[in-house]
Amino acid sequence: MNGLLLLLQVNEVGQAVQDTLSNVADGGLADAANEMSIWELTKAGGWWIMGPLALMSIFAIYIFVERFLAIQKASKDESYFMNDIRDLIHEAKVDAAKELCRKQDSPLSKMLEKGLSRLGRPLPDVNQAIENVGKLEVSKLEKNVATLATISGAAPMIGFLGTVVGMVRVFFDMANGGNSLDIGMLSSGMYQAMVTTIAGLIVGIIGYIAYNIIVARIEKVVFILEARATEFMDLLHEPAS
Repeated sequence: MNGLLLLLQVNEVGQAVQDTLSNVADGGLADAANEMSIWELTKAGGWWIMGPLALMSIFAIYIFVERFLAIQKASKDESYFMNDIRDLIHEAKVDAAKELCRKQDSPLSKMLEKGLSRLGRPLPDVNQAIENVGKLEVSKLEKNVATLATISGAAPMIGFLGTVVGMVRVFFDMANGGNSLDIGMLSSGMYQAMVTTIAGLIVGIIGYIAYNIIVARIEKVVFILEARATEFMDLLHEPAS
């Protein structure tokens, strides 16, 4: 009798284990079937939030690439150009030096062309003219950089707005659900709350990193222009020495 009872208990335990494994397997398959794609996450976040964030990400990438290439062109090594300008000035070929500046078409060449056009005036006036052109050229390099900074700050705020709206939706459904709360009904609001936060942070991080890279490269260009401008002013003093 004891052996029969033990056998029945073993069978019951085996059946329980089998049922548990079956439930776990079914749950795993259900989880795999319910995995959300990026498209579904976007729909869960709501187009009125995810749409602007998508546009911001596109603008941020475009501004970064376009400004990066423009700044890279402006920061190229022009030591040979300065050597040619020095030789032409020593040979009193000012017009040829101006023509060389026009062909170069860079922030530095525009600064030197303005300085060459002011030759014959007091050197402080020449220096001021060069600085004014330099400021204009730097402002051109900073085009749309403020927009990049705005995106890096506004994207997380928009994502947080979606989070707040999603949580309001959850509490509204809870208040109207009474005693019969449906988890599926509440989950849509929670999806929106979480997804928009993640999307806003991603876009904000991208914009922030891109902004700092562009600003650092602009500062490098400004340093180069200041150094070349000083070299040019020293060059103007050489004939008089």
